[in-house]
Amino acid sequence: MSLGDDHQSSGDYGGTGQTRLRLPEEDGAPRRGGRSSSRSLVTVVGVVVLLIAAIAFANRGGDDSASAEGGTGDKPKASATAPTGTHPVQSGFAHDEQGAQSAAANYAVALGSDGMFDKSERDAILQSIIVPDRVADFETTLDKAYSPDFNKAVGLNQDGSTPKGYTFVSRTSPIGTKVTEKSADSATVEVWCSGLLGLAGQNSTAPVTSSWFTITMQLAWVNDDWKIVTHSQKDGPAPIPGDDKASSADEMAKAVKEYGGFTYAR
Repeated sequence: MSLGDDHQSSGDYGGTGQTRLRLPEEDGAPRRGGRSSSRSLVTVVGVVVLLIAAIAFANRGGDDSASAEGGTGDKPKASATAPTGTHPVQSGFAHDEQGAQSAAANYAVALGSDGMFDKSERDAILQSIIVPDRVADFETTLDKAYSPDFNKAVGLNQDGSTPKGYTFVSRTSPIGTKVTEKSADSATVEVWCSGLLGLAGQNSTAPVTSSWFTITMQLAWVNDDWKIVTHSQKDGPAPIPGDDKASSADEMAKAVKEYGGFTYAR
């Protein structure tokens, strides 16, 4: 699915212009494929549920100190894709292939979180991660996508607020990234993701379900950072479901409250 094959926060909400995040069709945000009627609507709405909300893009911080631990600058070097305990760079994503992959992975997290259901948060996110000349188009598209009917379909009140006594879940987790095209100032990156979407709580009409999808982002190097030019999504690859027993509504709500989302995807 796509943001009209063309549409899709960065740091400190409207901050430095560098993209960093905190936690993630009509041409809308990506959907999370599903089994219920609400998922069908997500399909119609397009990319809406994956671009569904980012709580915020926060400083990705940085630790320039050679003596941050152990008093020496001789830290072991990890491979380009290995997770480490060090903080990412302080400024925007690197102007290289890995930087483009990092940007795409983090944008998937942000655009797949619940902040996108709030217009002010959504607009701040778009201002941060979209190329400047496409922001207005994205805002218009997503304003239409996040309609009262769509909110109702995913279990929310028509204004996008969460019903009393329930916990709304919308999270995206990147599994891996791949660059399919790259030039000096542009890159096309595919992000393989899993996602959670739904309303946790007793008698929920839209219980939390999981899905698998691949997002494709065309990025451009603008203002010393990677920004989204176009965005699309397709289902899968999806693994064979395991034998895990589904948790109760209360267990799911408790987990969502106790386990915060990641601040940095890659």
